[in-house]
Amino acid sequence: MEHEYVLGTHDEEIDRLGLQHRVWQPIVLDAWRRAHLAAGHTALDVGCGPGYGTLDLAAAVGPSGRVIAVDRSQRFLDHLQRQVAARGLRQVETVQRDLSREALPAVEVDFAWCRWIFTFVRDPRALASKVAAALGPGGRLVLHEYFNYATWRMLPPLPELEEFVAAVMASWRADGGEPDIGAHLPSWLEEEGLQIESVRPLVFIAAPGDPMWQWPEAFVRVGLDRLVALGRLTSERATAIAGAFDDAVQRSGVRIVTPTVAEVIAVKPPTRSGTSVTEP
Repeated sequence: MEHEYVLGTHDEEIDRLGLQHRVWQPIVLDAWRRAHLAAGHTALDVGCGPGYGTLDLAAAVGPSGRVIAVDRSQRFLDHLQRQVAARGLRQVETVQRDLSREALPAVEVDFAWCRWIFTFVRDPRALASKVAAALGPGGRLVLHEYFNYATWRMLPPLPELEEFVAAVMASWRADGGEPDIGAHLPSWLEEEGLQIESVRPLVFIAAPGDPMWQWPEAFVRVGLDRLVALGRLTSERATAIAGAFDDAVQRSGVRIVTPTVAEVIAVKPPTRSGTSVTEP
């Protein structure tokens, strides 16, 4: 059995990632637009998971472009390959790599995309260097990474949800990750020679029934089972947290504050020869 990442690669997690993708898709596509992703580009999907974002990248670059999707999990890559085959997408290729230890594919890209991957790898600083090196002159990188995970709470406060969030953060750190890694990424990218075009926080307050509510709610459902499997919670405690969450949802005026994400858009400066600038 492959070494799974801390959230697992089981069917329930694949389904949850699909819901997560649908909720975040408009935000992601807007970031890609501002980063000038275009038809014909070569794009790198760093930590593609089951490939929902990869399929959007394939649509953006079109048949004349190329998408290289990289992930540690062969199970995730198999899921993506089935989707690629069903759609007849010749511009997508998959590569299995452990981003904590192995090099990225030897390819120069116009665009790189990464979401919630740096938070799980054991050497995120090294991954920043790898991703920066993969960009060609003028190439752009878009990142979504948490920098204040503990903002995730319920309004009015629900201690059981805060207990769950703390257990999630502890489990990631125990596996070698860092839930607030986004706080370091802009400076690391600048050290790698990239120019930061924009950094902005993404945090939402959602009511039950809102699309953005569905994302953390689904994570609670799947995450409690995962924490029990990892030995981080007893099944009795997980049941109590789930019950408290269900009860809170029925209360008037309840809201969820989401974990805060840093959206970073960076560019590798064009190469210079004398006084001229070579554009990509």
